[in-house]
Amino acid sequence: MIRNRPMREEDLEQVVANEVRSYAFPWTRGIFADCLNARHECWVACLEDDLIGHAILALGAGEGHLLNLCVRRDLQGRGFGRELALHVIERAYARGASALFLEVRPSNFVAGNLYESLGFNEIGLRKNYYPSHIGHEDARVLALDLDAHFSSRRRDAKDDGDSCGGPPGQ
Repeated sequence: MIRNRPMREEDLEQVVANEVRSYAFPWTRGIFADCLNARHECWVACLEDDLIGHAILALGAGEGHLLNLCVRRDLQGRGFGRELALHVIERAYARGASALFLEVRPSNFVAGNLYESLGFNEIGLRKNYYPSHIGHEDARVLALDLDAHFSSRRRDAKDDGDSCGGPPGQ
């Protein structure tokens, strides 16, 4: 299990190192510093004392935008990205967002499948959004209705309490 904490400026060297190892077109230290200065929700994921991932969430006008989510390449496929994404979803809702948006490369099947398994739906396509080795790649635009997501989770939790025929706790 990972521990999430707010990103600090002293984390940026490791954040950028993880980003460079994980992406062909990584964000720069300056972009991450700008996100910290803009007071975006900037998070790091730690496994014991090892910084293994990061996420950047922008909030405004009742919406959230997941700008970046990355798990160190050698630790991908172990559920850490799911844990970090769930943390960001909860943070967006706690901060008053009713919807959460993100972009993902169509070629990034693993990330696309993760987001879809969390309830995100494709709502559009941004043409030539990402740089690529052969020019540019489109971006799938995904959205999660946070109000519906959390109301269904509350219903599911309530249903779990009734599954034995009595009130919760009996």
